[in-house]
Amino acid sequence: MTTSEASRPDIMERYTTLDQRGIVIAEYVWVDSEGNTRSKTRTLDPRTDGKKWDVDTLPIWNFDGSSTGQAPGGNSDVYLRPCAVYPDPFRRADNIIVLCECWNHDGTPNKYNYRHECAKLMQAHAEHEPWFGLEQEYTLLDMSDRPYGWPQNGFPAPQGPYYCGVGAGRVVQRDIVEAHLRACIYAGVKISGTNAEVSKSQWEFQVGPCVGISMGDDLWVARYILTRVAEDFGVKVSLHPKLIPGDWNGAGLHSNFSTKEMREEGGMKAIEAAIKKLEARHMEHIAVYGEDNEKRLTGRHETGAIDTFTYGVANRGASIRIPREVAAKGCGYFEDRRPASNADPYRVTGILMETIYGAV
Repeated sequence: MTTSEASRPDIMERYTTLDQRGIVIAEYVWVDSEGNTRSKTRTLDPRTDGKKWDVDTLPIWNFDGSSTGQAPGGNSDVYLRPCAVYPDPFRRADNIIVLCECWNHDGTPNKYNYRHECAKLMQAHAEHEPWFGLEQEYTLLDMSDRPYGWPQNGFPAPQGPYYCGVGAGRVVQRDIVEAHLRACIYAGVKISGTNAEVSKSQWEFQVGPCVGISMGDDLWVARYILTRVAEDFGVKVSLHPKLIPGDWNGAGLHSNFSTKEMREEGGMKAIEAAIKKLEARHMEHIAVYGEDNEKRLTGRHETGAIDTFTYGVANRGASIRIPREVAAKGCGYFEDRRPASNADPYRVTGILMETIYGAV
């Protein structure tokens, strides 16, 4: 890592403390064809009514979709429609992150705009008050694409001491995790925790509980913020579900879900009914639960087999886990352990609602 590859906050402070003269800097963020976040910056004059910019007043923008795999070169304009606004933890002041949906020139949602259908499902079934909590696992890599703390040739000591580990030799790059946590809190993302994971250099953060479409919004912005924080440290973030073959845990996006009916007394009946519906569409869920997930869902390393649907109480080797306290209480939530770490949260939460409550 050279000095030119990493941020220089000592130099940047000369510029970040300059008076913006009322101008708002808006970072428009979207999801590309490969499930990465992209962004570009624009400046906005203060609103004449003195209010802050929001999704109803922010301008629609566009970008070159042929450079992101979202449009052909001969008709490359893709439009950015603001859908959620967050305080910007990098620029601070009144500056904002603007999460956007991607739309085509003819007024149809872009092929890779999974938010649009998810939002329709959430609105149609809003009376069930769906709550989601997603657990995002990821791996930190050096510039040679090697997990941090791993020998250049060979492997670290076997798994065991790394999960929720403390101390040198057990965890790496905690600064990134702490910075990400605080940046998410500043931005208003409903981040609820972090921990070191089973494989060395693997971490997890949790977002939720969030209601409806806000789950996908918050998780995508949390992913964007993580990538930006890691950029400052000259570190890469991998969401690959099985980065290193062998006797190492993969990375998932464990999805916790409940509705009003499940949370009420006697809710176990609603949970069991939902699980039966999930079983009937197992492979349809697998199809949208992330790329390379077959490398992770092997029936080992705390996963179920990809071609078999199972569920059980406190069973981390099942497709669906019912927490022990939920079984004892008779109501609460369940955890879908099938989604891969690179799954799109809009697709995950959307198909859960569709399977359990019907398409729209």
